[in-house]
Amino acid sequence: MIELDWDWEFTWEVLPDLLNAAQITLSATLLGSLLAIGVGLALSLLRRSPSRWISWPVYWLVEFVRSTPLLVQIFFLYYVMPEFGVSLSPMTTGVLALGAHYGAYLSEVFRSGIDGVEKGQWEAARALNLSQFMTYRDIVLPQALRAMIPATGNYIIAMFKETPQLSAITLLEMLQTAKILGSENFRYLEPFTLVGLLYLAFSIVAALGVHQIERRFPKEGFSLR
Repeated sequence: MIELDWDWEFTWEVLPDLLNAAQITLSATLLGSLLAIGVGLALSLLRRSPSRWISWPVYWLVEFVRSTPLLVQIFFLYYVMPEFGVSLSPMTTGVLALGAHYGAYLSEVFRSGIDGVEKGQWEAARALNLSQFMTYRDIVLPQALRAMIPATGNYIIAMFKETPQLSAITLLEMLQTAKILGSENFRYLEPFTLVGLLYLAFSIVAALGVHQIERRFPKEGFSLR
């Protein structure tokens, strides 16, 4: 029988550093999520533009971002943009890369949610002489929102689990911190186990939060105020 050589003293010693790194990981995820939602919504609306001069460039932009690895985009922002006079901190680079990368994916989620609204709803809005802005705000987006929530939540959780890629530009998130603590003390069991448990705990909390948000929206969407 294998005995687990777990060192509790070392566990309490490394836990504060891991929790500090967790704050960095969560901050990057939260800010990246807010940016991704804004970018995704803007791109989805631009994709629906009747003008091909707008919809086609947006289409190819989304395809380009979705077709290239997140790590390439992180390196481009951090190492190439300074060649054009734009130098960003590791945290800013990470947030921008996460927001742009997942914003492209969310734009497809939002677009499919908007397309899922029944045609009669658009016709009713036109019959009421509502502006396009009011149609989206009062009729389309509230009904599309419930369909968007599960996929949006999944992408945000996926973003959280991809934050270790930010260590490539020296951002000390959880996994990189655990690796450093392990190499400094020649013990990897406790740091990596704790990091795994932190990822699991935060992912469960996020999934429960998404489920609660989803339950607050009626299945039939909202009616016009």
